[in-house]
Amino acid sequence: MKKVKKGTPGYIRYQQIRTLLVTFLLFALPIGLYIIGITVTKTRLNWLTFVAILGCLPACKSMVSLILILMQKPAAKEVLEQASRASGSLTAAYELVFTTYEHNSPVNAVAVCGNQVICYTPDPKTKPADLAKHVTKILTVNGFQNTQVRVFQNLKAYCQRAEHLNSYQEKYHEGIVFTPDERYPDLSRDELILHTLFAISL
Repeated sequence: MKKVKKGTPGYIRYQQIRTLLVTFLLFALPIGLYIIGITVTKTRLNWLTFVAILGCLPACKSMVSLILILMQKPAAKEVLEQASRASGSLTAAYELVFTTYEHNSPVNAVAVCGNQVICYTPDPKTKPADLAKHVTKILTVNGFQNTQVRVFQNLKAYCQRAEHLNSYQEKYHEGIVFTPDERYPDLSRDELILHTLFAISL
């Protein structure tokens, strides 16, 4: 199975399949050890049973991850095409799920231009103002001051804003002083902002 990077269309479906396979293997190993232990020793009281029990811990952790990712719905192809077309040459990502203390919010598209960050979520349970506040706080803590975050629940409005930012990129980058991060010397400021957002996404 070809790896799909976070922020790339198809990521959620890839993660669902990958996590399912990993979870299956993590459960299969301790179950196999348990069966072998009973078959060889004719009793449950053996070291393989003990190892099998310990082996269930990472399997259960993987199961939690599986449940979380299976609850997410991949973005519709039409939505991704419209958002990508509107973003043009902006630094953008797709099919993210931002995690907050109150709610996990699916973000079908996000674009960055200077101090402007725009997100599109189709989730009616997401409160745009709260999500924007959360993202702004995360970016501020990570050194991106004065960032303006806008969250749209209307795809057309998101695309219109993305098209505007794409048309006036020089204007929104003007006056911004940027020192490359030693850990990621090849990333631009916009790419670093996106990288930071990846850290709060499933």
